[in-house]
Amino acid sequence: MSTSQLAPPQIPDRPATKAPRRSGRRTGVLGAVVAALVTAVAVCGGDAVARVFPYGSRHRSVNDLGNQFVPFHAHLWDLLHGRAEGGLLLNWQSGYGTSFLPDFGTYLTSPFAVLVALFPREDIDLAVYVVTVLKMAAAAAAMAWLLRTQRPGPWWAAGLLGASYALCGWSVIEAAYNPMWLDGLIAFPLLCLTGEWALRSRRPVLGVLVVAVSWTANFYTAYMATLGAALVLVVRVVLTREGSRERALVIGRAAVTTLLGIGLAAPVLVPLFLSSKQAYPGWFKEFQPVPWSDLFARLLPATYSFNSPAVFVGTGTLLLVAALPFHRALPARTRCWWAGLVAAVLLSLQWAPTHLAWHLFATPNGSAYRQTFVLAGIAVIAAWTGLAAGLPGVRALAAGAGLLTAAALWASGSALPTVWGYALFAGGLALTAGAWWALGRRRLLLPAAGLLAAVLVAQAAATTAYGHKGKLAGLDDYPSWNRAHTARARALAGAEGWPAYRTDAGRPALSGNDPMLLGGEGGSYYSSHTPDVFTRTMTALGAGWTSRGRSVQSLDNPVTDAVFAVGARLKPDGTVARAEALPLVTVRPAGPLPAYGDSPFANQELLLGAKVYEDPVAPGICRAGTEAFLWAPEYNATARLAGGRPFKLNGNPPKNRAALQSLGLSRGPASKLVFDRPAPDLWALSCLDRARLGAAVAQLRASAATRVEVTSSGLTATLPPGSAGTAVVAVPAIAGWTCDGREARARLGLLALPLDGRSTTLSCEFSPPGLLTGAAAAGVSVLVLLGTLLRRRRRGAVA
Repeated sequence: MSTSQLAPPQIPDRPATKAPRRSGRRTGVLGAVVAALVTAVAVCGGDAVARVFPYGSRHRSVNDLGNQFVPFHAHLWDLLHGRAEGGLLLNWQSGYGTSFLPDFGTYLTSPFAVLVALFPREDIDLAVYVVTVLKMAAAAAAMAWLLRTQRPGPWWAAGLLGASYALCGWSVIEAAYNPMWLDGLIAFPLLCLTGEWALRSRRPVLGVLVVAVSWTANFYTAYMATLGAALVLVVRVVLTREGSRERALVIGRAAVTTLLGIGLAAPVLVPLFLSSKQAYPGWFKEFQPVPWSDLFARLLPATYSFNSPAVFVGTGTLLLVAALPFHRALPARTRCWWAGLVAAVLLSLQWAPTHLAWHLFATPNGSAYRQTFVLAGIAVIAAWTGLAAGLPGVRALAAGAGLLTAAALWASGSALPTVWGYALFAGGLALTAGAWWALGRRRLLLPAAGLLAAVLVAQAAATTAYGHKGKLAGLDDYPSWNRAHTARARALAGAEGWPAYRTDAGRPALSGNDPMLLGGEGGSYYSSHTPDVFTRTMTALGAGWTSRGRSVQSLDNPVTDAVFAVGARLKPDGTVARAEALPLVTVRPAGPLPAYGDSPFANQELLLGAKVYEDPVAPGICRAGTEAFLWAPEYNATARLAGGRPFKLNGNPPKNRAALQSLGLSRGPASKLVFDRPAPDLWALSCLDRARLGAAVAQLRASAATRVEVTSSGLTATLPPGSAGTAVVAVPAIAGWTCDGREARARLGLLALPLDGRSTTLSCEFSPPGLLTGAAAAGVSVLVLLGTLLRRRRRGAVA
């Protein structure tokens, strides 16, 4: 028997023809196009089967997609069209004025995000959906390109493997409603590509730019992608370079490329990191690995669980990975390194120290396996490594199928697998095994490749659809833009009076970020960067919140509305209630620095500077003509005045805190407080005298600023002559504010600056902490990069 008969069969690019072979670059593009198209078809097909927006009536915007990300993209739309209040540094519309650059860097710096500007604003949900699908398609194309860069092989196979990466369970289930994570899905193959360039000492400038864009687009998943790309590069260096010096040079080039790229991204990254340190603390919990039966269950298509790793990557790809240790066309050393890397990353998902390393040394709020896409990417690279060397033989395929069958049997101990999931897995395993075997026969190339594509699309679409079913059953969901949104947005626009007064989108809210979604300059705000000072200030004043304090709700209260210059408020019936509000800048008497206590009623009076609440005349009874307000932050039921309508309070500690609630005007003894469930341990009733409030507002207005002008990052106020005491700006005292060239102080959580009696203007500017430091780091990176370019040019000239 000749040696040629012992060689594994190679996969042809296409059936034999007399036409010349396409160039490597052209076929690389074809592979990328195939990957993108297969991905888009599978994702859109799965969404259509699930009948979610935009293909049906079911809500697509679950959890933070509707609560955060769609509103943030709506605000970006406004910025790009010149309609937003604020700019890249400051957001005047949310949280009574908050830093925007950290939010921009966390949610909106993807190169794809700006595409929302091409859609009508009322189609913002569709815009975000299109961007999401495009990101998945781009990730597939990037992976297909990477594979053919690493090793030559058939373009269509690279396309299918690239698609299987972009259609992994993490992508279509987890990242689909966290679209900024998809930038990490794109970043992983691109960062691996920079590693290939470092390996070959090519494209140093482009490599730095790729790193910079990846880290700017979404630093969180870019960090994970960087760790994964580093592991891939280590294996590539070990297998393709000899000698410690040569290997060290490659690693050094890659490290310099990465550091310079991160440096270029520093103007966004440094403010973002500092802002996260100043945010209200989130939910911290100890990592607990899931049972191995649950993990193996997530290898199957059509499974869902909020807090287990979605490791599905397509049975055809899994079969190649499982067959890799038995694939004799590869040297044993290569098989051991790549199979070992896949196994090591899989194990790292379940070990607490490596779990923390993957997640920047902090267990995340929510799902705990956000690095799963890196495992999918490494598995795809390992599958390609074997496939590019030749088709696995029957024995290797059988052994791989046996491993996958064992994993599926182990998964039977979990409650996660479904009948459909097992059917899709078993059918897919049989069909893909037959297809990989048939590819060794040239005449069967097209049907075999088509079968592999069909299995991948069917499994991925089913996983997408089943994921929607699980998410809608277990997570909050939010409606896409409809008539209610349009009516509210028009009402807010009609009441607009900024900066003379604020317009608040009111309660109940359509999302945690209604000011960005609908308009106005309200108090609600939900972000990973919700400032600690803002949440604590609003909590002291009686505001409610969800998401453990990071989603602060608008406080519908006439005292806080007056202090925060809210002159118009949207009511649940769609009407706008107007009130006499103070200007953004008021002047308070000099004196000791006050501090909040335990009572929200006393705290409001302290902030206002006047007593406007009365104690009940009898337990649970306010004086007739006063407005009864109930504070029961942990109560989760309805309460009312006898004979009045009930009001729902949504306390659910520690996740939710109920807002201070108006129960309406008291009629005296006939309006006794009634709890519709057992009274909570913590509650208080107080009675607002509107006449006293009006007098207090008039007195403060007499000495307040006579004119206030705002810019995209600050404000200027004209004060009455002889103003003395303390100027208070109705803006949370977040870090970064300077007024009249001095660092602003905090008074009861708001910006404040002492007045000397001579100033007639007050000018305040906001700059996010860390912006200058980040700009300096970027400048250093640019200088180093320019020096590298000059040195390479001189070497080229000498050569």
